Amino acid sequence: MISVAQSQVGYCEEGGNNRGYHVEKYLRSVGFEGGYAWCSAFVAWCLNVCVVNHSVTAWSPTAVSRNVIWERGKGETPEAGNVFGIYYNSKGRVGHAGFVEKWGKKYAHTIEGNTNEEGSREGDCVLRKYRHHSMIYRVSRW
Repeated sequence: MISVAQSQVGYCEEGGNNRGYHVEKYLRSVGFEGGYAWCSAFVAWCLNVCVVNHSVTAWSPTAVSRNVIWERGKGETPEAGNVFGIYYNSKGRVGHAGFVEKWGKKYAHTIEGNTNEEGSREGDCVLRKYRHHSMIYRVSRW
């Protein structure tokens, strides 16, 4: 799983506005065309490539709605290939999702779609990020 996500690192939107060859490939995997937020679609595409049975859609809460192994600091230690979600109080829900690449003592190394160097959920690339565990709300193992 994680090798598929790693193979996509560095792919970015083309022309902005959630568009471009790779972004639209991720969005098509969940039944959407270009122009939509795509972090969860990136997760779904990777799961599809690995032929993993899942219920992840374009809506980021679905990426961590089932098979939860870790929540708010409690549970099993997440592993490479597990899916994480970040909760946004302003939305009242998970608003961003991606893959755990490595779980450290305080930080998770992640691979995320629709992010940027600042770690935004409205970015434009698939990138590696470092997220403090306190930022991560929930982790699922698909």
